[in-house]
Amino acid sequence: MKKSAAGTGPVIIKKYANRRLYNTETSSYITLDHLAAMTREGRDFKVVDAKTEEDITHNVLTQIIMEEEQRGQTMLPVNFLRQLIALYGDSMQAMVPGYLEASMESFRRNQQQFKSAVEGAFANSPFAEMAKRNMEIFEAATQAFKPGANPGAPAAPAAPAPAASGEDDVAALKAELARLQDKIEKLAK
Repeated sequence: MKKSAAGTGPVIIKKYANRRLYNTETSSYITLDHLAAMTREGRDFKVVDAKTEEDITHNVLTQIIMEEEQRGQTMLPVNFLRQLIALYGDSMQAMVPGYLEASMESFRRNQQQFKSAVEGAFANSPFAEMAKRNMEIFEAATQAFKPGANPGAPAAPAAPAPAASGEDDVAALKAELARLQDKIEKLAK
């Protein structure tokens, strides 16, 4: 996680007995949704009990996960939860947090690599050209419905038709798909 904008460490969030959260950086009350957004933005924060100054960040983050799961954003399969619960009190319990943290970091890195590979793969592909042509057609169609458009005027020139036949397009798409599969296999290694 990143440090706070001021670079002085994590943002301190105070939790009061009435369950309200107070952001000391912005001097305002916030919700768990705000904390979830801060987490997604990479903002580092620490939640402390306003009365005892006890660090309760872990409890609040767990509460955010529970609320996300209740909203239907389930990411934690039942079998995983059962295995996790079974590890409490086990001799391996001390190793689990480090293992999970390393696994999530590895997953995040792989996710970034995959995203970059996919974005790069489609940059100069037939899919990108098709999307560009579709957007040009859509923009031309929307021009006709704008106020002040002259319905009797000739339509904007259409995008030039591709020189290739349908069979050539299919062949190009198959070649692109094979190239993407090779990239994915290389990333998996």
